[in-house]
Amino acid sequence: MTLYIHHLISKKRSCNIPCRNVFFITISLVVLFLSFSNFSQGQDFSVMLKEAERLEAIPNEKEALKHFKEALKLQPLNLHALTKCSELCSRIGAREKVQQTRDSYFQAALIYAKTAIKYHPNSDEALVVMGIAMGRMALTKSGKEKIATVKEIKHFAEMALKINPNNFKAWHIIGKWNYEVSNLTIIEKAATKVFYGGLPDASLKKSIEAYEKAKSLSPSFTLNYLELAKAYKKNNQKKNAIPLLRYALTIPNRTEDDERIKKEAAQLLKDWE
Repeated sequence: MTLYIHHLISKKRSCNIPCRNVFFITISLVVLFLSFSNFSQGQDFSVMLKEAERLEAIPNEKEALKHFKEALKLQPLNLHALTKCSELCSRIGAREKVQQTRDSYFQAALIYAKTAIKYHPNSDEALVVMGIAMGRMALTKSGKEKIATVKEIKHFAEMALKINPNNFKAWHIIGKWNYEVSNLTIIEKAATKVFYGGLPDASLKKSIEAYEKAKSLSPSFTLNYLELAKAYKKNNQKKNAIPLLRYALTIPNRTEDDERIKKEAAQLLKDWE
């Protein structure tokens, strides 16, 4: 490009185009080149996202994760790609049998979530994937660190709901949090209070209410039906639990976890009927 400019200037006496026009033409060419480059990258990014979403829907979550990560190389701060990478790392990691591999996925899920929140602090989805990642990380911790993590899970879900009261994943997290904390034994609750300052109040009633809200917002969320059924059963409402398990078995698979979820639902149905 530079040689081309010097060539045009050196020929200015024999050229019919004034030098100022040469300058404007050069600038226009540069702008055109940069615009085409940005357009091309935008096209590539869009193609990568669509392919990642297609793979996730099959579902083929590890391949989907690869494509979302490739998309991030073009747009490192893209909210959708960041939250998807975090969510997929949490799900894939939970299925890993090797502890080191599992923990690596959980750590990656946390990093993607933190990045999403840093650059998109008002995104309810960023807060939700942080809550999910914290839930996974809690499995790798113990003692005071685990209690602190458990407290944060609820905090992120509640922040997400303040931004978007219709985020079904946040309601599901609240349901799960209440279920797990309310099922701590008296001794566990006492120890938690003495040594770690205790946990916020939780109840099966709150768990059921949150799960029901999630169900109303996302009627095809298979995991929510299983967890809601468990909460009803624990609350001595088996008659409400049975239909939920039956319905869960009819929902088409949307994630790689759904087959396992349905197997558990089928076993519980067999045990409870």
